[in-house]
Amino acid sequence: MTSTPDRHARTALPIPDRPAPGLTTYDAKDPETTYPPIEPLRPPAGAPNVLIVLLDDVGFGASSAFGGPCRTPTAERLAAGGLSYNRFHTTALCAPTRAALLSGRNHHSVGMGSITETATAAPGNSSLRPNTKAPLAMTLKLNGYATAQFGKCHEVPVWQSSPMGPFDAWPSAGGGFEKFYGFIGGENNQWDPALYDGTTPIEPPATPDEGYHLTEDLADRACNWMRQQKALMPDKPFFVYFAPGATHAPHHVPPQWPERYRGQFDDGWDALRERTLARQKELGVVPEDAQLTERHSEITAWDDMPDDLKPVLARQMEVYAGFLEHTDHQVGRLIDTVEQLGVLDNTLIYYIVGDNGASAEGTMNGAFNEMANFNGMAALETTEFLRGKLDEFGSPTSYNHYSVGWAWAMCTPFQWTKQVASHWGGTRNGTIVHWPAGITERGGLRSQFTHVIDVAPTILEAAGLPEPTTVNGVQQSPIEGTSMLYSFTDSDAPERHDLQYFEMFGNRGVYHRGWSAVTKHRTPWNMMGPPPPPFGDDVWELYDGTNDYSQADNLAAKMPEKLAHLQRLWLIEATKYTVLPLDDRTAERIDPGLAGRPTLLHGSSQLLYPGMGRLSENSVLNIKNKSFTVTADIEVPADGAGGVIIAQGGRFGGWTVYVRDNRLRFVYNVLGIRHFATSADADLPVGRHQIKMHFAYDGGGLGKGGDVTLHHGDAVVGHGRVEATQPMVFSADETTDVGYESGTTVSADYTTATSRFTGRIHWVRIDLGDDEHDVDPQERLRVAMARQ
Repeated sequence: MTSTPDRHARTALPIPDRPAPGLTTYDAKDPETTYPPIEPLRPPAGAPNVLIVLLDDVGFGASSAFGGPCRTPTAERLAAGGLSYNRFHTTALCAPTRAALLSGRNHHSVGMGSITETATAAPGNSSLRPNTKAPLAMTLKLNGYATAQFGKCHEVPVWQSSPMGPFDAWPSAGGGFEKFYGFIGGENNQWDPALYDGTTPIEPPATPDEGYHLTEDLADRACNWMRQQKALMPDKPFFVYFAPGATHAPHHVPPQWPERYRGQFDDGWDALRERTLARQKELGVVPEDAQLTERHSEITAWDDMPDDLKPVLARQMEVYAGFLEHTDHQVGRLIDTVEQLGVLDNTLIYYIVGDNGASAEGTMNGAFNEMANFNGMAALETTEFLRGKLDEFGSPTSYNHYSVGWAWAMCTPFQWTKQVASHWGGTRNGTIVHWPAGITERGGLRSQFTHVIDVAPTILEAAGLPEPTTVNGVQQSPIEGTSMLYSFTDSDAPERHDLQYFEMFGNRGVYHRGWSAVTKHRTPWNMMGPPPPPFGDDVWELYDGTNDYSQADNLAAKMPEKLAHLQRLWLIEATKYTVLPLDDRTAERIDPGLAGRPTLLHGSSQLLYPGMGRLSENSVLNIKNKSFTVTADIEVPADGAGGVIIAQGGRFGGWTVYVRDNRLRFVYNVLGIRHFATSADADLPVGRHQIKMHFAYDGGGLGKGGDVTLHHGDAVVGHGRVEATQPMVFSADETTDVGYESGTTVSADYTTATSRFTGRIHWVRIDLGDDEHDVDPQERLRVAMARQ
């Protein structure tokens, strides 16, 4: 760092413009006319570039850099040139971890105590970041950094996620990023994603047949942006946040990558855990005395799984391993670009291998189309069906997820998985820090306790920037994380972040000076069983982390006073950071009115206009488990019409009203497995008129069928039958479009390119019947959780 004093007062952002008083001449030609030259805003001299890579749903025991079976040479390369942290922690779930990372505050402090879909009016769970806690990107931008985010953003409140915003929580509006290219939501189709450039929805630049893949696209964009930034502003440091959404389900990857793992997982997850722990000890990323925690009864032993299903299960893991290696390869392209630009030495790189533990949301059997699980229709995916799809896992025709058993193995050597904030399986993620200008040791290991909220203060300290006291005129609350910079140069330095609470849907714990007290309140994949016990009846466990790295030896019965002390600490921290009230409700959190969060839609009728698109399921009336009518006011040219009038969902489930060969059609697609089509028996008349599709739900429960009638004005022109429907959700990423269809298509009768309606649409209206059949709130919560 240079010793030249910084002339800016950087605690108030934006930095106030304060022109120096002095002589003002009348004539610019006066010899005494002088002004200091205009200087672009820059951070203090020597401030590093910053690159944060955050992977999705990767457990501690997955990456080869931390002893796992999935080859990650880029992570290994960075670890060899930097530091590996084997006690770095996240929050156990996607959106909360990201909100904490980007603010330097605990997730409840920034309103993200859980997921946006279950937000309540309680401050810790509102999904609204207070303006007293400005994001890191905003702080860096207002100090002269160039800022860009590529990939996943799941921190937008659900009622603000439509194309009309408001955009306060979107990365390139209120988030402080000058550039955003990626997607809004929990997951996305890697082959056919719903993308945004800033706040503008766009189509992918190519198709799967042309070799498109989302992670590769994101890497292309990030590399190009860094090259351009250094070409035009070489003296200005950048902050790049690369969050690809991989390896969240669906596990989509080009076929050559899984082939590298053919046959390597045939002996199952129990054997894999043993091999992984041995490698972890060999690498030294876990202590030699670390124990392999026992398998809980909720997880089936590999030997007890059906033999005829095992080839499918093994293939699921091969695909996942290929997906992670492919993702690491794309990260390697970013690192190569930074090196080629000549700025690798002074670029502070965080490679955080997972935003939580591995995802156990795929059930014990896994899934070819996870929407089947979400809709309570997993029985459709029989063993025979899954074996028939063996070679399609990971391809554009799949929407796949792996078994709970593999998720558990990816969290070796710990207990539990994603969502379980109590145990390290849910919250411990391998993390690598690389910064040659600031870290002299190569290949070092750091075991100080660290947390995702520590990243922001570390970056500020490395850049020589103070924590702001005001941002945009709003007084800021203190950052709650602890800078990790002290550990960069001293492996034996006493840890400074020695107290940390954890909580997610009642799963909770606390860490204090080597000790942890934890209690698991609910199991992630058992959402439909009996309700969890009262919080006061939860059984707490006690672990001595100094001598028990993996939380294998429960000391609660032997040391009740120590346990009670830590329980009190948890309560104090929970009170301090607005964790309370604890909330494990289902009906109240799923229903916006009861939860106290706004909703975009009201009433039983919705009017839509041509060109409207990329409308998430939260932005469109819910037509499931009830009768509904679609009416459209259209004009048909003299030579007839074709194309989509309105479509919701896509290849893996949805419905569409469209015209083919000048005949009105309706298709209901159940999970990509069953398609029910109704076609008019007469051509559309020329000119302006109304067409209508009416679906009369059978009733008698959820997911039932119904009768279809098609109308030209008052005349009935077609009858059809839908034998089954999807009761819960069509898609995690597909949308509703008027006059065309984006993403994958509901019907094979058209493609995205040929979907645009060739007549004219004046409006489309959806009207709901009054025969809705209620969905169990626990089931709605299960679906919401599984999409994170």
